[in-house]
Amino acid sequence: MTSTQTTPLRYLKGHGTENDFVILPDAENETDLPAALVARLCDRRAGLGGDGVLHVVRSAAHPDARAMADEAEWFMDYRNADGSTAEMCGNGVRVFARYLEHAGHVTAGEVAVATRGGVKRVHLDKDGSVTVSMGRAVLSEDGVTVAVDGRSWPARNVNMGNPHAVAFVEDLAHAGTLHDEPPYEPASVYPDGVNIEFVADRGPRHVAMRVHERGAAETRSCGTGACAVAVATARRDGADPAATGTPVTYTVDVLGGTLVITEHPDGEIEMTGPAVIVAEGTLDPAWLAGTGA
Repeated sequence: MTSTQTTPLRYLKGHGTENDFVILPDAENETDLPAALVARLCDRRAGLGGDGVLHVVRSAAHPDARAMADEAEWFMDYRNADGSTAEMCGNGVRVFARYLEHAGHVTAGEVAVATRGGVKRVHLDKDGSVTVSMGRAVLSEDGVTVAVDGRSWPARNVNMGNPHAVAFVEDLAHAGTLHDEPPYEPASVYPDGVNIEFVADRGPRHVAMRVHERGAAETRSCGTGACAVAVATARRDGADPAATGTPVTYTVDVLGGTLVITEHPDGEIEMTGPAVIVAEGTLDPAWLAGTGA
């Protein structure tokens, strides 16, 4: 968006397990979103506030999604709170699908959403929950160590279309404040940065996590992170659906609620959780141009 914008810009606000997003409908990709504007929108004091921006564009209208247009009409052009782009956001894609339903673009049932991490299959349940087929996890044997306040832990390297480092801790408080990204070694394993999850056991196939998201600091929830955590925990517990032929399900508590993650024998991972639209309105053109209070 530039200073030439003379009309209000429509927005909505939504969240999935309190991972919250500014939603910008822009079917024909006519809105310029420089990183500085995204950061202003996500500012919790001077902007709307959010962990990221869901830019809603028809796949055929966006260069990053045209190749997926035959599979998915809509593209989730996801931006982190600092303005950087990201491959995928699990909570974001649930909220994105809920917006499509809210706007009348789709009805309850199966929906395909294009992302930089590929096309994601979403099921909008009539009870309000949303299930997303998140694809398959890629586990790496690259060793990583994460450190906080003098403590360090080995972390499992899991890729869910975006990178994750999963560390098991006795107490989630050991993760510290998570204002800044915890240091990890070797840094070369994640050349583009990483999402870091700290995980504590709560019961049989039940864990809790905290997460520092790349480009957003600690968030109340992370969908791809919950999937990475479930896969890493299953392997730690000796549960591999491909070996047993039986799906494995974990309940993952996040600060903002609960997600249910199921890994199937073919490797496909499904995530189920809530998605809510909470507000909508318009942005003042003067604020968008940088001249508003």
